[in-house]
Amino acid sequence: MLQHVTLEVAPEDVEPSVAFWTLLGFRRVDPPPALATTFTWLEHNGTQIHLERNESPTVPQRGHTAVIVEDFEQTVERLRGHGFEVTPGREHWGAARAKALAPGGHRVELMAFPPPEVED
Repeated sequence: MLQHVTLEVAPEDVEPSVAFWTLLGFRRVDPPPALATTFTWLEHNGTQIHLERNESPTVPQRGHTAVIVEDFEQTVERLRGHGFEVTPGREHWGAARAKALAPGGHRVELMAFPPPEVED
């Protein structure tokens, strides 16, 4: 199970990033005190996003984080309503998908539901 992902963000993009991830169902949690000056943590159902403050963040051109969102259409509209760019994606396995652009330029894939489990 994937427990967390760390995304580098410019200091001025930390709070807008928190707002973005909150719209996806994440909530702010406290990192260990030794990390609190560098990191902001968010969590949803045991999965965390660690926002690392960095004056020159690395943002992959095509790489992205994918999240399964509750009520796909409502989530897409909520993001758009808050000014975030969301573009439709190709459906796979009958699941609606879209790409959202988070503050600082990170791409986030929104998924209505996960792909079927692969059998061994």
